[in-house]
Amino acid sequence: MDIELKSRDVDLTDQVRTYVDTRFDRVGRRLPDVRAARIELRHEQKRSQGDVHIAQVTLWVDRTILRAEEMHQDLFAAIDLASDKLLRQAERFKGKRVDRRHGAIGAAARDLDSAASDGGMEAAVAAEAEALAEAEPAEIVRRKRFAVLAMAENEAIEQFELLGHDFFVYRDGETGSLNVLYRRRDGQIGLLEPFEG
Repeated sequence: MDIELKSRDVDLTDQVRTYVDTRFDRVGRRLPDVRAARIELRHEQKRSQGDVHIAQVTLWVDRTILRAEEMHQDLFAAIDLASDKLLRQAERFKGKRVDRRHGAIGAAARDLDSAASDGGMEAAVAAEAEALAEAEPAEIVRRKRFAVLAMAENEAIEQFELLGHDFFVYRDGETGSLNVLYRRRDGQIGLLEPFEG
């Protein structure tokens, strides 16, 4: 598995590179068809936790994105937490993929492949992360554009669950309307279906 390793305020020593390769080699063995992997290591100062290291990992597998972000005071512990989270997602994904193979994937899968290869899905992941991280609702401080892909409702739910975000925007494959899946406070999934008023 080819890994694109980036860092912000973290020294990428040979020891860190070797550790990342070792930890994520396990993920690569569980998911041999990973098309791309991006790992970003950052060091930040958090008000409540002090100095923390953040490991953010994004994998493009088939027509799906798996993503994990974990933080810890120790860089290696953050890497461990993120790789463990991805291993759990990989197991869940493999189980769902076996069930999904019996159905047709069609144009939505090709669109997702195209967007992921063009960096559109990466932008979508980054846009969602930025939106969740921003605390100032009164002012837009960053704007991201991403491709909205057509997919069936059950495919959108799978993608939403695998990403682990609070919301997921997609275009309904049947109606063509722009829909939003979101995580309710009770832990259930809600669906916003806008209509012309």
